[in-house]
Amino acid sequence: MSSLGALRFHASVSLLGRAALRLDRLRTEHKLARMKSAGPHLGPPLMTSGWLKELISRHYLTGRYVRGVRKVAWVTSGAPVEHLKALGYYLMYPENHGAVCGIRRWGERQCLAAEDAGYSRDLCSYARTDFGTVLSGQTPVGRLPPPDLLVCCNNICQTVLYWYQVLAHHFQVPLVLIDTPFLYTEARPHMLAFVRKQIDAAVEVAERTAGRSLAPARLEEVMRLSHEAIGLWLKIMQTGRNRPAPITAFDEFIHMAPIVEMRGEESTVAYYRALLAELEERTRRGVGALQAERKRLLWDNLPIWYRLRPLSESLAARGVALVASTYTNAWGELVERIDPTRPLDSMAEVYLHPILNRGTGHKLATMARMLKEYQADGVLLHSDRSCKPYSVGQMDQQRRLAGELGAPALLLDADHNDPRAYSEEQAENRLQAFLEVLGA
Repeated sequence: MSSLGALRFHASVSLLGRAALRLDRLRTEHKLARMKSAGPHLGPPLMTSGWLKELISRHYLTGRYVRGVRKVAWVTSGAPVEHLKALGYYLMYPENHGAVCGIRRWGERQCLAAEDAGYSRDLCSYARTDFGTVLSGQTPVGRLPPPDLLVCCNNICQTVLYWYQVLAHHFQVPLVLIDTPFLYTEARPHMLAFVRKQIDAAVEVAERTAGRSLAPARLEEVMRLSHEAIGLWLKIMQTGRNRPAPITAFDEFIHMAPIVEMRGEESTVAYYRALLAELEERTRRGVGALQAERKRLLWDNLPIWYRLRPLSESLAARGVALVASTYTNAWGELVERIDPTRPLDSMAEVYLHPILNRGTGHKLATMARMLKEYQADGVLLHSDRSCKPYSVGQMDQQRRLAGELGAPALLLDADHNDPRAYSEEQAENRLQAFLEVLGA
């Protein structure tokens, strides 16, 4: 670490940055406190939204000045990261950054930049957003730090393997691949041993790149914090079982950011404690996320990032609460598999079991369980043009949800980050027809 780099980091992030972000948070909280509703048909805004904004802004501010101060790892959203956190790496998730680009309407321009360089429009729009960012150097968060290490786990899809090979070639840095066997049924001991061996190898590469050894006590502490944060996140989502639901999946899509890229940190645990307390108080007072909740729906697949607000308001106008999502649930449902006293074995088990590394029957069973637990009246299946692993089997699932479970389901065609694959008029017409069937 250079003394000049450390000084600039300390001044820009630890002193001026934190002070400015804290002031901005106080202003945001003051503004939120004066708002009676978050929209014409929505309930009061969540006060913890100001804290969330501070956490995310601080994360990207740190990234702007971290080069030469801490090692940087770019990781896929399903990759083991606790050992990296314990070694002091700054973690950057291209998918999370892609979501920020989508929400801020940067997704299309980044995708176009990637396509102009020869990448197919059929490629995942997260990957195209990332390639567009790397090639153009432009991002709504200011600047992304180049990686010292790339960590890719194919437990979410195979696209990430080729995506990260492109990044490794561009940045000329080591690439660690963790290959997880697909679970058609249950995990076998040899599968767990296979993943554990790869995690051991990943730790060695991370230690070598960081120039330090992994401290077992520090790893256990990170795992403990990660376990606590994930447990809190699960409880936060489960408050949606109440009537009226104090939080919707639209809120969760935004408030899930820390559990993805900041788990294993004390600030994440503190934030989720505050959010849970706010939701429990709302439940006690009977305050819902909607002004008038009449119907409840479950969401499947990634969000449509660039249409979150319009979709939320459109459903709220009909009294429809999106009370749960398989996507946000995926970041909480594995909490019982985490054992901080067995960190590496625990990591092998957790990262082998994400919803996208299991068969479509498992996802259908998950939706059936969630329909019952959240008392949902139907399902919105986002048929995501560029996320085929999450969308495969949805037509069959739509038929079985309606036929076997009595839960009407709508296939909504879109793309999570590329607005060119979304037809506003068509989507609105189909959604309104579906809601009329539900009686909303």
